[in-house]
Amino acid sequence: MLSLAWQTIRTRLGGFAGAFIAILCGTALVAGCGVLMESGLRAGVPTQRYAAAAVVVGGAQTVHPPGADALTSEQVGEQPSVPEALAGRIASVPGVRAAVAEQSFPAQVVTASGEVLGGAQSLGHNWDAAVLAPFTVRAGAAPSASDDVVLDAALAQRAGVGVGGQVRIATRSVPQTFRVSGIVDALSRQSALFFTPQEAAELAGQPGRAHAIGVLADPGVAPETLAGPIGAVVDGAEVTTGVERSTIEFLDVSQTRMLLLAIAGSFGGFALLVAVFVVASTLALTINRRRREFALLRAVAATPKQVRKLIGTETTLVALVAGVLGGALGLAVASGLRDAFAAIGVIPADFGLAISPLPSLAALLLGLGAARLAAWAAARRPSTIRPVEALGEAAVERRELGRGRLITGWSLVLAGFGGALVPLFLRGDIATAISTMATLVVVIGLAVVGPQVTALVTRVLAPVLGRVWRISGYLAGANAQANTRRLAAAVTPLMLSIAFALATFYSQTSSTAAAAEETARSTTADYVLAGPAGVSPEVASAAGRLPGVAAATPVVRTSVIVATATGDAMDVQRKPAQGLAGDQVRGALELGVDSGRLADLRGDTVALSRSEADWLDKKIGDEVSFYFGDGVPAKLRLVATYTHDLAFGDFVLPVGLAREHNGGRLDDSVLVRRAVNADPAAVSSALRSLPYPGLTVASPGPAPEGGERQAQFYLNLVAVGVIVGYLAISVANTLVLTTAQRSREFALLRLVGTTRRQVTHMMRLEALATVGIAVALGTVVALVPLGLLNVGLRGSPLPSGPPSVYFGIVGGAALLGMVTMGLSTWVALRSRPIDAIGLRE
Repeated sequence: MLSLAWQTIRTRLGGFAGAFIAILCGTALVAGCGVLMESGLRAGVPTQRYAAAAVVVGGAQTVHPPGADALTSEQVGEQPSVPEALAGRIASVPGVRAAVAEQSFPAQVVTASGEVLGGAQSLGHNWDAAVLAPFTVRAGAAPSASDDVVLDAALAQRAGVGVGGQVRIATRSVPQTFRVSGIVDALSRQSALFFTPQEAAELAGQPGRAHAIGVLADPGVAPETLAGPIGAVVDGAEVTTGVERSTIEFLDVSQTRMLLLAIAGSFGGFALLVAVFVVASTLALTINRRRREFALLRAVAATPKQVRKLIGTETTLVALVAGVLGGALGLAVASGLRDAFAAIGVIPADFGLAISPLPSLAALLLGLGAARLAAWAAARRPSTIRPVEALGEAAVERRELGRGRLITGWSLVLAGFGGALVPLFLRGDIATAISTMATLVVVIGLAVVGPQVTALVTRVLAPVLGRVWRISGYLAGANAQANTRRLAAAVTPLMLSIAFALATFYSQTSSTAAAAEETARSTTADYVLAGPAGVSPEVASAAGRLPGVAAATPVVRTSVIVATATGDAMDVQRKPAQGLAGDQVRGALELGVDSGRLADLRGDTVALSRSEADWLDKKIGDEVSFYFGDGVPAKLRLVATYTHDLAFGDFVLPVGLAREHNGGRLDDSVLVRRAVNADPAAVSSALRSLPYPGLTVASPGPAPEGGERQAQFYLNLVAVGVIVGYLAISVANTLVLTTAQRSREFALLRLVGTTRRQVTHMMRLEALATVGIAVALGTVVALVPLGLLNVGLRGSPLPSGPPSVYFGIVGGAALLGMVTMGLSTWVALRSRPIDAIGLRE
């Protein structure tokens, strides 16, 4: 069987080329996602501040609720801290030379003109932690007085200051003047300022807490040897060595690792699903082209098992070669995805990839499995029909579909449209995700019953073509009606690419627009104060004391982590939250409070969105359990519920609590309401005169778009681009196959008197019909869920977003279909009819 399969492949290289390309691209995508997943587990960036530390201990980077399984956890959204007292316990571990607690807090140099010095992230630290890098004093000396500071060389150069010079530094209050006592080596990823230990502790504003604890080992002691004993004394804190140390130093590195795991899991799974879909469609076309061959085998006593085995062996050989090449190509795919994610700001540009043979091997095995599954599905019909029926079917395409296939396909269509109704009852990101998934389910259902759908369409379309173009139109309509399976195979990938691209893009733009519209309606303040890296907590109080200011409420954008039990399963999610001053909200923000009072939002209290309160089954006065953004458990009393959850998230905290669990201890903005009859110009001038560098005074308007939502939008665009690119290859692949297998048909038409021009025109009309059906079905399939999503989120069925994107997607699909079929037809017509009619199938 192996020899026969290999001979068949060698003599039909063109026929297997389509399946080879489909498997190659699918395997490359899966291998690329595998590399990203492995990078999420093992990769990172080189540590900088902790280069000399054998072990670094920091706050737990993930929340793992009690009772949850090993894989159920959520990445923290804020920088966690650890107790300084741990340093003493760690220092007592055998093999530890020293354990140094490091403070880390925002500290920015202010220029002579009062502007904040831009550039890399600027952080202040305690000088005794400089040994962890270690930082070397290039000039001057270590800080010894409370007004001394040590700057790194790059920062000192940008500030234009040297040893002995004066520099103003802003932390969490008005700028203070410090004397530059020394200069140390610069870091590439951050700017560093060092203060005395006492001054650093005061500026950090976290008594008894530290950013991390760096451990220096005795000579000859390996970091891995220390990690276990240290982990036993740190009460659940994160213990890291090697490249893992960067996850404590940089919060974005830790978040990137979790993000890559999530991306690789969801994106890789979806890519595998699409690959199975595409490979099955391509193999079905290839096998359909060989109907005469299989009919002959059945007629000469080949058993169904032998036919299935032959098809399976052929597919395995092709998939093996394609899988090996695709696994190697996956490295380039992973590198391209990493660069794309870095370009849109989702991951750090210096985040490396972990390379090993494992992702390529896994992709090869998955590719083989997908190909065998597709081959089994495609081989069912040619292997089970009776020999006499096989010879008949070799000449005429089978028209009817099996009952099981019809029930499955239409059930998926109904389930998809049923799922599209969910956004009418749920809001937020879950509604957007379900809407997109509903579109995919409908497309898969239509693909299953594709021949029946195309038969219904061509029944209406064929007479129109025949009346408008008498010869070419009649031939195009007759071909479409007689070969609905072939037409469906060409329509399906085009329809899938159009529907998937439209649903993914416009669902994101619609949810973003809904949040922006609700935020604009809910923000009733007269002024918004913001800063380049945050706003000092003192700004709200200072603004509130100005003449003509009725209220000034600080806003802290953060997140919380919620764990909910559903039966035996535990679900853990990170959700957006805000910190507000409840007694200052009135007149500045309208949250749509429907029970309780925001004025009671102080101390250990919380306000929930109405949907979240219903989901958690909480009422006013009940205790709500969750985790702050830095992973610290919380139990707060519910004092209010509100309906504007798109604008404010599901949780609103007292601003003091939000600041306490926010790594930088800074506010994001301050909303100011002007007093009645106050002079707007005078109030605006007074706000601009506040002594806080970089503070901007803006007119009222929508709150700034959250970075996480924006990053998710761009992330989805990259994913859509990759998947649509794969589908475009599939479309071209399918259309070339469906056109190339008609060489004998074209030759017969020309021998009976049809001109080359009429055949070409016929194919143009068929291409137009193929593209038109795909565009119509893809648009309708995407538009229904999108319309329902917009009704649920915005009260209007019209999706939000630029119409040019729709025309670009449709135009690109149409161009791809027309050009591919046009070139394939031109190639098929190059041979003389008398030569082409004798070609084997």
